[in-house]
Amino acid sequence: MINFDEELKKYQPSTEIENIEEIVNKQDLTDMTDIMREMMNEGKGKK
Repeated sequence: MINFDEELKKYQPSTEIENIEEIVNKQDLTDMTDIMREMMNEGKGKK
């Protein structure tokens, strides 16, 4: 049977995941919501 307390003591976070998290947070990622907001603001400005 798995001893979860012992397994948690052995746990070490993956450095690859931490590195990816830093890279993603530093990038300016535009999602669909950002695009829709920009389009709505442009539409309001043209009236």
